[in-house]
Amino acid sequence: MFLEVSQLDVRYANRPQAAVRGVTLGLAAGEIGVLIGPSGCGKTTLLRAVAGLEPVSAGEIRLEGDVVGASGRSVPPEQRRIGMVFQDYALFPHLNVGRNVAFGIHALPAAAQAERVREVLALVGLEGSEARFPHELSGGQQQRVALARALAPRPRLMLLDEPFSNLDVDLRERLAHEVRAILKAAGATALFVTHDQLEAFAIGDRIGVMESGELHQWDDAYALYHRPATRFVADFIGHGVFAPARLVQQGGHVVAHTQLGNLTDIDGCPLPSRYPGGECDILLRADDVVHDDAAPVQARIVRKAFRGSEFLYTLELASGLTVLAHVPSHHDHALGEWIGIRPQVDHIVTFPRA
Repeated sequence: MFLEVSQLDVRYANRPQAAVRGVTLGLAAGEIGVLIGPSGCGKTTLLRAVAGLEPVSAGEIRLEGDVVGASGRSVPPEQRRIGMVFQDYALFPHLNVGRNVAFGIHALPAAAQAERVREVLALVGLEGSEARFPHELSGGQQQRVALARALAPRPRLMLLDEPFSNLDVDLRERLAHEVRAILKAAGATALFVTHDQLEAFAIGDRIGVMESGELHQWDDAYALYHRPATRFVADFIGHGVFAPARLVQQGGHVVAHTQLGNLTDIDGCPLPSRYPGGECDILLRADDVVHDDAAPVQARIVRKAFRGSEFLYTLELASGLTVLAHVPSHHDHALGEWIGIRPQVDHIVTFPRA
């Protein structure tokens, strides 16, 4: 692994509980990792520890096999060859774009500096903008300049701390796709912090979900959504609810009895013996519930959110169970209306009954 974080703890003197506890993750060369989680979960503290800006209390951090952080040992940030991009860009307003980008490579001869500045500005799609000043650029362009400046010294690892948080929502996801393309073209290995799931899905090869200083799961986006390792990950990623179910063995198959109907022929279903009496909770994503007027189960629309091509309906069964469903937007039903729904589940994710 290019970056290895092993059983990492980071503690602050004035706090009884570690800000980061027992975190283990790895990135191969050229991979982009993303840390996501609610505010205060420890993701920025973990990023700062990798940068060398926070001391390690336990565990270790390795870069290309070299220990750069451990209890009682910390390689200074400037010796780790790490590039950082912050949410406020941190551009120098009195310097033009060319001088901003060249800031970290001033030891090179002037001609080599100019050539490298041209290279990285071309990489971020800002060719020929050396003479412009930050105030003359849009927020997205300023972010590209910050990225170019971080890439200019050819760091072995890039760290990005919520770099799009100051941009409007429409620009953020598009820029995330563009930054991913830039990092991939540069062959960079990167670790990225965000609170936005769409950003994380757009940019990350691997995504880590953190909560209260702990890393719940380090996986690709598909696995986080469809195979969440913990109840927190299941709840945090995507739209879904937990519905009570009872697992029953019928012949060579396990059937899940739910209020939406029986779930059969489902992948990954555990044996009933895994839970007392087979009683468990299952995760139902919004795409697991289908609107079907002919279905025997009826649910009342209690909330609807227009998403362009679809509605996200919040539906309540007569029993009081609430589920979510993505419904094509030409099915424009009124609040309070009862509609037919049925489950369409091809794999099951179960948790102990809450």
